[in-house]
Amino acid sequence: MINIKNNIDKIKAQIQQACQQNGRLIPLIKLSKPLLEQPSPVSLLAVSKTKPASLIEQAYLAGQHDFGENYLQEAVEKIELLDQLSDINWHFIGPIQSNKTKLIASNFSWVHSVDREKIALRLNQHLNDDNCHNTPLNICLQVNISNEDSKSGITIEQVFSLASVVDNCDKLILRGLMAVPEKNASKACYEQMQQLFIELKKQYPSVDTLSLGMSNDLDEAIAHGSTMVRIGTAIFGARTIKN
Repeated sequence: MINIKNNIDKIKAQIQQACQQNGRLIPLIKLSKPLLEQPSPVSLLAVSKTKPASLIEQAYLAGQHDFGENYLQEAVEKIELLDQLSDINWHFIGPIQSNKTKLIASNFSWVHSVDREKIALRLNQHLNDDNCHNTPLNICLQVNISNEDSKSGITIEQVFSLASVVDNCDKLILRGLMAVPEKNASKACYEQMQQLFIELKKQYPSVDTLSLGMSNDLDEAIAHGSTMVRIGTAIFGARTIKN
């Protein structure tokens, strides 16, 4: 049987260790009282795609409140089932079809995979509609950092033009960048993402998120400035393959 809490604790310990090894933690001065736990500069996004609502609820009860979903219809069903968990944060991290933007806008608080001006404008419009909730949507731009034909995302050269579009949308908040580097990507790939994030932060005060790193590259991502890692299998076990 999967022990969700133990799995989350292990991942958080790995994140803390990677932060410490890369100088991402500020040392605490020991006083007469016991040291408080050092907060991590890297947050954990539990990727719950293909997993049942019951496992998500277990993770929530273990203190995990941020969950990432790739498949919209499946996600909406789980969001409705877990509606009583009012402070849960749902992140959409999958490819976006333009005809799905209304459901995404009305059900998620974060979208990590914006890669077209049309998508940004549609999300913003839905949030301005009377029939949709009026809470601003946190946006990350997906960068195809490895230039893979099989992956979504904009090129490095397109980042600032799309960032400007998002920043000019009244219901969207530009929070940062997301990327899925290819397997065994070079160090230079991570360095490019880190530098791009730094440059974007200089231009937009709202930018604070680099969504980078999964189970196989968590340490490398944290070494290069990731502020949010996306972990699924290590928390919930092997995912079910969708037909």
